[in-house]
Amino acid sequence: MMHSVTTALDVEEALRRVGREDDSRIDLAEAALMLAAFDRPGVSVDAYRDHLGRLAVETVEAVRGADSLEEKVDAVNAVLFERHGYQGDSETYDDMQNANLLRVIDRRKGLPVALGILYIHVARSQGWRCNGTNFPAHFLVRLESDEAVSMVDPFNGGQELDRDALERRLESLIGEGAKLEPAHCAAVGNRVVLIRLQNNIKLRAIQGGDLARAAKILHTMVLIAPNQAAPRCELAALRARQGEMKAAIRLLEDFVVETADQRARDSATAYLAKLRSRLH
Repeated sequence: MMHSVTTALDVEEALRRVGREDDSRIDLAEAALMLAAFDRPGVSVDAYRDHLGRLAVETVEAVRGADSLEEKVDAVNAVLFERHGYQGDSETYDDMQNANLLRVIDRRKGLPVALGILYIHVARSQGWRCNGTNFPAHFLVRLESDEAVSMVDPFNGGQELDRDALERRLESLIGEGAKLEPAHCAAVGNRVVLIRLQNNIKLRAIQGGDLARAAKILHTMVLIAPNQAAPRCELAALRARQGEMKAAIRLLEDFVVETADQRARDSATAYLAKLRSRLH
């Protein structure tokens, strides 16, 4: 049995392990718990892990006798949205609690990506293929069998969206004339989902002028995606904005040495040159 994670050091090490893990082996819900715990040091996560386990067990019962993909969606919806009352937070959408999985579980409401992580957790606990998607501006999940694919909106009670509904949704989010592309419905990796979760908090922190909070969130993104240049460069930019130019440069120098990804190295090197030029 896993022990309670209560200290900032324990949580940070757990996130470093996520960063070292192959993407396909990341436990999405557990990683999201650790990201949430990083923001709430000292809170035991045991009760939240128990809750995730209970959702999985209850879905075993709910799905008994279900054969079609539609029946499986109905079973997950019955557990998450009917029995446990999860819902999208439309009233206080920009509340940063909506992207902290601990608070989402406490409050039974959250952003699309946070509810999507719970949906994916429940579906995967049954051995089903379920992933996040690249759908813009509003996170959707895809549940698939050998015969079919279902696009599901966890923010709206697990609503299934056919092609017409997806096109209407896209136009409402992006603008009239927006075209549904195959990439919008394509499955994405676990790290992409976690980065999208954290981006919600980071953007709201920056909009609110809380740069220290934004830097803290970017630090978690660096931990879970150590080979990605974007979070590292953005954190360096934030450090520079806070007047910590030498810290910003050191952050990128270390990355350029450590990363094995040539494209990421090139991107970081280019930004590093810009920061160095500002020192002179």
